Amino acid sequence: MKNKPLLRLLIVAISFITMENTSIAQTKTDGSLSQKTAKNWLKSSKWKDGLKLEVAPSVNATEFYKQYYNNKAVWDKVFLFLKQTNLDTLSTGKHPIDGDNAYAIVTEAPSKELDKAGWESHKKYIDLQYVIKGKERIDIIDISKAIVTNPYNEADDAANYTAEGTSYTAEPGTFYLFFPQDVHRPNIKVDGYDVVKKLVIKIKVIN
Repeated sequence: MKNKPLLRLLIVAISFITMENTSIAQTKTDGSLSQKTAKNWLKSSKWKDGLKLEVAPSVNATEFYKQYYNNKAVWDKVFLFLKQTNLDTLSTGKHPIDGDNAYAIVTEAPSKELDKAGWESHKKYIDLQYVIKGKERIDIIDISKAIVTNPYNEADDAANYTAEGTSYTAEPGTFYLFFPQDVHRPNIKVDGYDVVKKLVIKIKVIN
């Protein structure tokens, strides 16, 4: 009889572990729970490791969470690069981060009139886009709502579309992330900002 409290405690412990395992399994398979986990992770900012920049509200938190943990070492190098580099004085051209896994391209050029800017998406690389100086408009839409005009070209890692999306004003302090399902139209001129200095970091997609 003296062992009954111990037995009850053991049963409670087993039940708790079972519930926890069930919750973890649901988090991996249930879309809503997975999205909640990803959004909480995104808000925690632990992934930034002290980086002062903010991520744009357009980010797909679930895809970001997945890509980050599938390729954490590379993403950490990307955020370290952003944290340790003086972007204001960074020269135009290509800058290495981690071989073909991640590299940066800096441009300083006029933005485009709306009718000259094109919609695009990529399969091999994720785009991290950041306006260092100036402002530009970026339009974004899910790939399921865009109409293909030029099919995916592997050599350019790009497909082109026609679409109507949501518009954002990109400016210093906030970076944008575009995953394969994110069709985007960047480099659109904002009145008063003729020349924009911009950073694009290409980060390899891991499925």
